Amino acid sequence: MNKLFTKWANTIWYKEFFIGTWLSPFSFLYMDVVRFRRWQYKTGKKTVTKVSVPVIIVGNLTVGGTGKTPLVIYLAKQVQKQGFKPGVISRGYGGESENWPQRVTANSQVNIVGDEPILIAEQTQCPVAVGPIRADAAKLLIEEAGCDVILSDDGLQHYALARDIEIIVIDGERRFGNNYCLPAGPLREPQERRFEADFVVCNGGEAEDDEILMQLEGDVAVNLQNSEQKSLYEFSQLNCHALAGIGNPQRFFKHLEKYHIKSSIDEFPDHHAFTESDIRHKKADAIFMTEKDAVKCKPFATDKHWFVPVQAKLPDDFMGQLIDLLKSKSI
Repeated sequence: MNKLFTKWANTIWYKEFFIGTWLSPFSFLYMDVVRFRRWQYKTGKKTVTKVSVPVIIVGNLTVGGTGKTPLVIYLAKQVQKQGFKPGVISRGYGGESENWPQRVTANSQVNIVGDEPILIAEQTQCPVAVGPIRADAAKLLIEEAGCDVILSDDGLQHYALARDIEIIVIDGERRFGNNYCLPAGPLREPQERRFEADFVVCNGGEAEDDEILMQLEGDVAVNLQNSEQKSLYEFSQLNCHALAGIGNPQRFFKHLEKYHIKSSIDEFPDHHAFTESDIRHKKADAIFMTEKDAVKCKPFATDKHWFVPVQAKLPDDFMGQLIDLLKSKSI
């Protein structure tokens, strides 16, 4: 059902725009609720928690992935190079822990803390914590790990946590779809909200004048079973299959095509809980997946399964601007 709903929603939001028009009255109602909720936080009707160190929110306006996690990983590494001790917080989507907040390590269980936090912990070696109340997760990292800056993977609409810097990530290819808010379109908030952010990062496609272009690069595949690495070009003559359970699976499939890999594909909903049967493909010589999906598939993967790690690349002057702003907030 989840898979069918995802396909249905993506068709309405990004392809058959006229269908969304029929649902537009519900979208206007949703926008009123969003504005009222935010007004409650602005006026003190709802509590906003301010922690003792600067908080950087990396979020998006649309439902589904836009490339936030690779950007968070990039920012954590860059901030570390500047002498800061960053910690990363997240909702821990899909996590079923009975105790929150929860510290995350590379060895944490996906069903307890979610997939993206484990990937962040593996890639950054930073302290990571998850929980539905993000302020509690932030306080945990400040008190236990001595973090002096907090990066929030997602949470733009989590106004219960005060923020010092906002970075909004846009899918450069799909943009805002039909420009409607839920349920008629993919927007969580009206797209005008982006003008309030400190930075707007465009993942792929063509960045507009007020946006910073981010490219996701990765030209190798890593075997899930034995960690062997190969150039993606080495798979161009093989019978391949690709699967993805991310917000925009087509982005991953197009990435493989750049290396002349022709494959059958299988799309899954974002944060899909993979099973062994999901990743079987008897006729394929190689089966590709994202690094995020590999976190969940590694326990039952074979030597046919490969993941493709990607790294965010941004203009050099972006990081300079961010560090200057961060230092001003620290003072």
